[in-house]
Amino acid sequence: MKSNLTIPYSSQTGSMEIASRADCPKRQFSPLGLLSLFGVELLKIRRSKIFWILLIPAVMMWLPSALNADVNFVIDAYDISPDYNFFIQGYMGMAWFMLPATLVICNVLLHQTESAHRGLLKCLSLPVSTAKMCLAKFLVTVLLTAVQLFFSIASYYGAAALASRLYKYDFLLPPAYVCRSAALIYLAALPMAAVFWMVSVLIRTPVFSVGLGLASIVPSVLMLNTKFWCWYPMDYPFYMLMTEYGRIAPEVYDANVQLFPLLPVSIGVTLLCLAIACLRYSHEEKL
Repeated sequence: MKSNLTIPYSSQTGSMEIASRADCPKRQFSPLGLLSLFGVELLKIRRSKIFWILLIPAVMMWLPSALNADVNFVIDAYDISPDYNFFIQGYMGMAWFMLPATLVICNVLLHQTESAHRGLLKCLSLPVSTAKMCLAKFLVTVLLTAVQLFFSIASYYGAAALASRLYKYDFLLPPAYVCRSAALIYLAALPMAAVFWMVSVLIRTPVFSVGLGLASIVPSVLMLNTKFWCWYPMDYPFYMLMTEYGRIAPEVYDANVQLFPLLPVSIGVTLLCLAIACLRYSHEEKL
């Protein structure tokens, strides 16, 4: 059995001085910063199946569009060229349902990584701020959203190249236009991601959290046609896509993005959801 006392030798008095280990200087641990925690969260999902969840929907959305690209040759009342019609119609499913649904599932999976094997309890024993842990996981969600949009761009060009070869028509649009449209959808999806992250933190049961998130996606198109559309973040990505549609066909939708009240409301919703998530994160484990 080890003793709690250390007995150093004094060269001045030639005697043994007894000192307690409690008097020895303690090693100080500095808390991890937000970027360090973000790196740790990335390591946690390095071998997970989340990236497959991001890739498979992007391929599923564009492969049928490539195989049935001949429907874009039907001239409608708005006289949209087949290449632009191919792009807009393909991204409608992504902006309306596939992107929000993937965010719902990824947020729940990220939160469940800490619940498994009592990982969150172990993290609480470390000098780590729970608010920073929460924000670090949300930053992972932001990064995963960008990854999915990158996959959607790559899938679009693959599908457009396949459709061009099948139907002898150039469906490929300039990369600047495609990347600009995808970037607008990405920025519009950030408030929605904050809402879904808050839901995953507040509702610990995965089935109910996923169910509520998916149920909130369905009425997004209907809410877009009301005067309360700016208060419903789930319709922001589809709204941005429709404004791009309005640039091609002004008769369909207004091409001007209404930055007011969209910008202040979206910022307020994002900050409010993140604040609630940070306050409630690991609340049950602390009790």
